[in-house]
Amino acid sequence: MMILSHCYCFCGIITIYFSLLIHTLASPTLHFCRHDQRDALLEFRDEFPIDEFNPSPWNKSSDCCFWKGVTCDDKSGQVISLDLYTSLNTSLKTNSSLFRLQYLSHLNLSNCFLQGEIPSSLGNLSRLTFVDLSWNKLVGEIPSSIGNLNNLRNLSLGYNDLVGEIPSSLGNLSRLLSLELSNNHLVGEVPASIGNLKELRVMSLDLNSLSGKIPISFANLTKLSYLNLAYNNFTSTLPFYMSGFYNLRYFDVGSNSFHGPFPKSLFSIPLLRTVILKENQFTGPIEFVNTSSSSKLWALNLNSNKFDGPIPESISKFLNLALLHLSYNNFTGPIPKSLSKLVNLDFLRLSNNKLEGEVPSWIWRLTGVTLSHNSFSSLENSSQETLIKGLDLSSNSFRGPFPPWICKLKWLRLLDLSNNLFNGSIPPCLRNLTVSLTELTLRNNNFNGTLPDIFANATKLQLLDVSGNQLEGNFPKSLINCIALQFVNVESNKIKDKFPSWLGSLPSLNVLIFRSNKFYGPLYHANMSIGFQSLRVIDISHNDFTGSLPPHYFSNWRDMITLTEGNGEYMASLPAYSLIYQSMEIVNKGVEMNFERIRQDFRAIDFSGNKIYGKIPQSISVLKELRLLNLSGNAFTSDIPRFLANLTNLEALDLSRNKFSGQIPQDLGKLSFLSYMNFSHNLLQGPVPRGTQFQRQKCSSFLDNPKLYGLEDICGETLVPDHTSQQPEEYSEEEEKMFNWVAAAIAYGPGVFCGLVIGYIFTSHYHEWFAENFGRQKKVRVTKKAR
Repeated sequence: MMILSHCYCFCGIITIYFSLLIHTLASPTLHFCRHDQRDALLEFRDEFPIDEFNPSPWNKSSDCCFWKGVTCDDKSGQVISLDLYTSLNTSLKTNSSLFRLQYLSHLNLSNCFLQGEIPSSLGNLSRLTFVDLSWNKLVGEIPSSIGNLNNLRNLSLGYNDLVGEIPSSLGNLSRLLSLELSNNHLVGEVPASIGNLKELRVMSLDLNSLSGKIPISFANLTKLSYLNLAYNNFTSTLPFYMSGFYNLRYFDVGSNSFHGPFPKSLFSIPLLRTVILKENQFTGPIEFVNTSSSSKLWALNLNSNKFDGPIPESISKFLNLALLHLSYNNFTGPIPKSLSKLVNLDFLRLSNNKLEGEVPSWIWRLTGVTLSHNSFSSLENSSQETLIKGLDLSSNSFRGPFPPWICKLKWLRLLDLSNNLFNGSIPPCLRNLTVSLTELTLRNNNFNGTLPDIFANATKLQLLDVSGNQLEGNFPKSLINCIALQFVNVESNKIKDKFPSWLGSLPSLNVLIFRSNKFYGPLYHANMSIGFQSLRVIDISHNDFTGSLPPHYFSNWRDMITLTEGNGEYMASLPAYSLIYQSMEIVNKGVEMNFERIRQDFRAIDFSGNKIYGKIPQSISVLKELRLLNLSGNAFTSDIPRFLANLTNLEALDLSRNKFSGQIPQDLGKLSFLSYMNFSHNLLQGPVPRGTQFQRQKCSSFLDNPKLYGLEDICGETLVPDHTSQQPEEYSEEEEKMFNWVAAAIAYGPGVFCGLVIGYIFTSHYHEWFAENFGRQKKVRVTKKAR
C-alpha cells in the first residue's frame, strides 16, 4: 500500500509538470519593459523632489514593468497603467515625460499633493480610459483638451481648487461612465453638451458654485444611477421628466435654490433608494402617486424647505424606508398612524414644524427620534421593549412629571427633554440609564428638588445640562466618575454647595457653567490641587464665591494657554449638541451685540457677580488663547495689572464694579482684537489712554471713577461726568442695565440625537453620508480629508 501511494504521488507531479509546460509553450511571449518607457518613467520621477517621490525600486537595474504602481502590457511591454500613492508635492509640467507614455490607459494620481494647473497635454494621451486626479491641490481651469480623450470611461477631478466653468468639450466624451467634479470652485451653468453623455452612470457636481438651470439635455441621461448636484447655486424648478431617469438610485440636489412644487414624478422610479431635497425653496404639500409597495426607497430628506400641509399617509407605501427627515418645514397635524407600517424605519426627524397631538408609542421602537420645536403635548406610554438610542423631545408642550417609562429605555444614549413644562423631581431611576447615557439635557423646565446623585456608573456621559430649573441642594459628587464628561451646565437653579474643585481632575471637561446659583465659599484652599487642563469656557458668575486667588491659580489651564492638537474650525471634540455659546452679550439700549463663537478656539472666563477679592492672579497672563474675560462685580483691589496686555487674543474685558485703583495700563491699547472694555465703577485715576482701542469705547465704560480724566474725546464736552457732585442713583442703575453682561446663553440645535448616531450607532451602511444628510443641520463646505 505504501508503494502504491508513492506511485500515485509521483504520477501526479509528472502530470502537473507537463500541464505547466504545455501552458507555457502555448502562451504568448512575455515582453519586458521597453527602454523608452523606462526612461520616460525615470524622467518623470526626477521631475519631483527625490525625498518625496522615491517609489523604490524605480531604477535602471530592474524591469520597470515590476516597479511599484506600474503595469505593462503583457505582449508589447508598453506602460498601460500608472497608480501612484505617494507625495509628489509639486506641479505637473506641460512637457512632462509622463505624456510620452502614449499607451497609458489608466492614470491614478489621486491624493498625491499635486499642485498647479492640469496641463493641456493630458489631452494627448488618447488611449486613456481612466483618469483620477482627485484629492490634490490643483488650481486653474479644467483644460478643454480633456474633451479629446474619446476612450475615457472615468474622469475624477474632485476635491481640488479648480475654477472657471465646466468646459463644453466634456460633452465629446461619449463613452464616459463616471464624471466626478465635486468640491471645487466651478462656476456658471452646466453646459448643455453634458446631455451628450448618454452612457453616463455617475455624475457628481456637488460642492461647487454652479448656478442657473438644469439643461433640458439632461433628459438624455437615462442611464444615470447616481446624480449629486448638492451645495451649489442652482435656481429653477426640477425637470418635469424626472420619471425618465428610470435607472436612478441616488438623487441629491440639497443646499441649492430649487423651487416649485414637490417632484411627484421622481418617486415613480422603481430603483430609487435615496432622495435628498434638503435646504431648497420647494413649497406646497407633499404627495406620492403611482408608488408601488415594492419601492426600494431607503432614505428621504426634505429638511429645510417650505413644504406644508399634513404628512401624507401615503409615505407608508415605502416599506423599505429606514431614514425619514422632514424637519424645518411647515407640516401640520398629528403624526400619521399609517407610519407605524414602516417596519424598517430606523431614524425619524420631524423637528421644527407645526405638528401636534400625542406622540404614538410605535416611535419608541426606532433607533433615533427628533421631534423638537413642535407643539406635541402628550406621550403614549410604551410597554414593549425598545432599542431607541437617541430621543429629542425638546421645545414642545409636554407637561407633568418626568415620564417614568423613560427609565426603562436601557439602550438610550441621548435624552433631551429641554424647553418643556415638565415638573416635579428628577427621578433616581435615571440611574438605570447612566451606563449607556452620553448626553442628558433637561434644561428649561420646572423640575425641583435635588439633582440626584446617580452618576457613579456614568463613565460615558459627555454632556449634562439641567439649567433653568428650580433644583436645589448639593452638587452631585458622583460626577467625579464621569471621565468622559465635557460639558456641565447647571445655570439658573438654586444649588447651594461649595465649589467642586474635584471637577478639575476630569480629563476632558471643556465647558463649566454654574451661573446664577447659590454656590458659596472660596474658589481655592491651601490643600487644593488645581486642574482643569482641558477647560475652555467657565462661567461661575452671580453666585456667592469669596476669597482671593493665589498667583498660580490659572497656571495649569492648558487648553487656554495653547490650542491643543486637533482643534479645528468647529467644536467637533465636544458632544454633538450644536453648541452656540453666546458668552457675555452686551445689551445696549435693547440692542444685543453678541460675541458668538462656535469655534474650537473659543476661550472664556466669567467670574462676575461674586465676592472675590485681592489681586488678579499673575498666572492669568499665560492664558494666551483667552478671548473673553469678565471679573466685574467683585472686590478686586490694587492696580489693573499690566500683564493683562499679554492676553494677545483678548476680545472683551470687563473689570467694572470692583475696587481697582491707579491708572489704566496704556499697554492694553496694543491688544488689536480687544473691541470691548469696561472699567466703570472703580477707583481709577489719571488720564484715559489715548490709544484707538480706548477711544472707540462708550462713555459708560469709564463711569464712576472720580479721579479719571481725559474723557472729552470719548464722551463729548457736555457728557463728561461732573465728579464734584454726586451722580443720581437712577442714572447709575440705568447704566448697569445697559451694559450688563449676560453670560452663558447656551442654545442647542434641533435633532441632537445625531451626534450619538455619528459616534456610536453607525453600522457599515450608515456611513458618513448619514451624518451630512440626516444628522444635525449645518451648512458648511466639506473640508479636504486628512492626509
